[in-house]
Amino acid sequence: MDTALFRTEAEAMREELVRVRRDFHQHPELAFQEIRTASIVAQQLSDLGMEVQTGVGRTGVVGILEGAHDGPTVLVRADMDALPIIEANKIDYISDTSGKMHACGHDGHTAIALGVAKLFAQQREKIAGRIKFVFQPAEEIAQGAEAMVGDGVLRDPVPDVVLGLHLWNSMPVGKVGVADGPVMAGASDFTIHLMGKGGHGASPHQAVDPVICAAHIATALQTIVSRNVDPLDTAVVSVTQIHAGTAHNVIPSEAMLNGTIRTFRSETRQMIEIRLRALVNGIAEAMGCTASIRSGDQTEPVVNDPDVARHVRESFLKMGVQEEAFVYERTMGAEDVGVLMKDIPGMYFFVGSGNSERGLDYPHHHPQFDFDESVLPFAVSLLASAVADYVLEA
Repeated sequence: MDTALFRTEAEAMREELVRVRRDFHQHPELAFQEIRTASIVAQQLSDLGMEVQTGVGRTGVVGILEGAHDGPTVLVRADMDALPIIEANKIDYISDTSGKMHACGHDGHTAIALGVAKLFAQQREKIAGRIKFVFQPAEEIAQGAEAMVGDGVLRDPVPDVVLGLHLWNSMPVGKVGVADGPVMAGASDFTIHLMGKGGHGASPHQAVDPVICAAHIATALQTIVSRNVDPLDTAVVSVTQIHAGTAHNVIPSEAMLNGTIRTFRSETRQMIEIRLRALVNGIAEAMGCTASIRSGDQTEPVVNDPDVARHVRESFLKMGVQEEAFVYERTMGAEDVGVLMKDIPGMYFFVGSGNSERGLDYPHHHPQFDFDESVLPFAVSLLASAVADYVLEA
């Protein structure tokens, strides 16, 4: 198939893509609870004649489309889980479960990957190699990719390349984010527990106040990025929670801080953690408190391989996308697809899905998030053309 025809083929699937996406949107399932979604995905892949594995990474699904000829293995990844959000949209396909909502586009990602699977199932005789469709659970809690890797998703067969996309409401429909190198940050979290000495609010000299200590720490941590990170590098350190006290006239005995660290480079992340521990322990000691610190990595940075990214951009141009549509988008948001791409070259690109004229430009994770569904066939054609560049014979 001429990849320029992918747009025509995908456009013919528009109504089906919208129907499937809205069905997923109406029936959201949280991390590792994607039972209904996974069963629909598995059935559709099976109907297309694929070898299907279920329960991979607890609730993940893998479908392998074997081509008629030998060649590379391309892994196509889509995430399936929703978020614990009460939806505030006024739409016919609003979530039917209070407190659960597809507010990040994963309903669209799943529908798009199924659309790509359908396109290639019709071209099996022209495929040199195989396509490994990976429908991943639990992206929102950054555990699904690791769980699937633990269950062998990167083996039998080992992928030669990883491809995936994210619908992106901060870009309008028609734009495509195609940057090389790091495009999404690695995320870590931290918890700081401060112990002081409680007392009466009227007699602070008789207490050791962990609230004041927490305030100094929250301010001091902001100097890590401004004074320790190379200005040409990128990092975020955010204190997002401070918990202390039970009454207005009581100095509490303890306080808790929680926060997040975002970096594009593991070396930067390691340096930040060293500085965080030094600042916390130093300030706590100076103010008479004791501190304990817990930190942990949540996701790997998502790093696009330059050669794969070049191939993908070229496939988009051959399909008819104008170079003016390319955006070299990067974000400090995190995504656990980086686990799949850590040791395998890959490309994770953004597809503009916003439409401000229709009010479809709320940010991801907002209770009124929704996207312009005209992006669905366009996204199918983009992902299909990227895959075709590796496995489809002329």
